[in-house]
Amino acid sequence: MRRWLVRLFLLLAVACAAGYVAWSRFGPIEVEVARPVRGPAVEAVYGPGTVEPEVMLPIGPKVSGRIETIDAHEGDEVKSGAVLATLASDELSAGVREMEARVAFAEAQFKRASDLFAKRTGTAAALDEARNALATAKAALDRAREQLAEMSLKSPADGRIIRRDGEIGQLVGPNDTVFWMSCCKALRVAAEIDEEDISAVKPGQQALIRASAFPDKVFKGTVTSITPKGDPVARNFRVRIRLDGPTPLLIGMTADCNIILDTHENALLVPAETVEKGKVFVVEDGHLRERAVRTGISGNGRVEILEGLSETDEVVVHPRDGLAEGRAATIAPNATATTGG
Repeated sequence: MRRWLVRLFLLLAVACAAGYVAWSRFGPIEVEVARPVRGPAVEAVYGPGTVEPEVMLPIGPKVSGRIETIDAHEGDEVKSGAVLATLASDELSAGVREMEARVAFAEAQFKRASDLFAKRTGTAAALDEARNALATAKAALDRAREQLAEMSLKSPADGRIIRRDGEIGQLVGPNDTVFWMSCCKALRVAAEIDEEDISAVKPGQQALIRASAFPDKVFKGTVTSITPKGDPVARNFRVRIRLDGPTPLLIGMTADCNIILDTHENALLVPAETVEKGKVFVVEDGHLRERAVRTGISGNGRVEILEGLSETDEVVVHPRDGLAEGRAATIAPNATATTGG
């Protein structure tokens, strides 16, 4: 009797398991669906980037010396010729004063020689000697003033100080950079594009740029150049994108860049995950139907459908094992939605 009960139990267990397998394989399956929508289809190449000035100039001294004053700071807007910093120049200043005194003395001597020559009490040779002495003194004064002027670091153009690397008392020389200046208001983004995508990128293409500092804004730009040599380690190429017009972006900010390769207006769009190997599943009259589709461009998580679907179709969003032509299907509650933008 006990053996008979064990066999009966085993038969029931096998029957239940077989029933469950049959139900899971052939019974109704619950799916999420989305309806295709019309909108712009955008194919783009993505790359991270960094905001930088279009032109960045290093400013440093022509002579060696210690920084005595700093007259410009990071973020300052400066005009061409503005003094940004000065080097200690006591000896040169004293030299200029000495040369000025020598010029004044030479001018007086020349005037005296000229007066004597006019009165015919002086000689032409004395007048020439005084004239030459004055010219020599003036030339020496000009050289002294030039040397003194080199002790001042001046802005080479209108622009903005974006970085300062010098401090008062610091000894600097001709090979040192004390200031970095952006000499124009235009900014650009240096984007790093994967080597697999770089062949599709061309100068003149439009780009859409987002920065985490301004999450609700999209900035537009234009591709201006592509570096001819890539990074063999990172396997990417640097692409420079000029930002259109003034923006609140700051130099050094990171950005997400999407370079637009192609755009189709009024395209029929479905979520990218609905398409597998050129096919989709749709729900028709409570059953799954497999459809072959012809796709167009893709981007931003969406795929353009050229043939095979209409706006009224209910497309299975997350294809998975168990989907089969003709299988009964139920749509998950609140799962029918249009394709998001």
